[in-house]
Amino acid sequence: QVQLVESGGGLVHPEGSLRLSCAAPGFTFSSYAMSWLRQPPGKGLEWVSRISSGGGTTYYTGSVKGRFTISRDNAKNTLYLQMNSRKPEDTAVYYCARTSGVFTTIWDYRGQGTQVTVSS
Repeated sequence: QVQLVESGGGLVHPEGSLRLSCAAPGFTFSSYAMSWLRQPPGKGLEWVSRISSGGGTTYYTGSVKGRFTISRDNAKNTLYLQMNSRKPEDTAVYYCARTSGVFTTIWDYRGQGTQVTVSS
């Protein structure tokens, strides 16, 4: 049974360290590309970043490039999103999602999400 469980969100300041985690038991994590998605308040779901199964290839949407870093630890079945230099427009529910491949944004499972609210 595929499970994706996000954690690490909260009310945060624009500066300082924030890392989201996604625990992924129940499937062969190391065989899948993974993505982070987000849904800002009152808006639709949007893709943020994705990473290849081995971690060597990453992509980012333009608004977070240079500020966010996606990574994974296949030994721990865990996906991460390091969020630096945050902006109020980064406020959203963040989801991790199992992705069909690193060259696509098609996903089949996602977690329940973790809320990130950026405020000074």
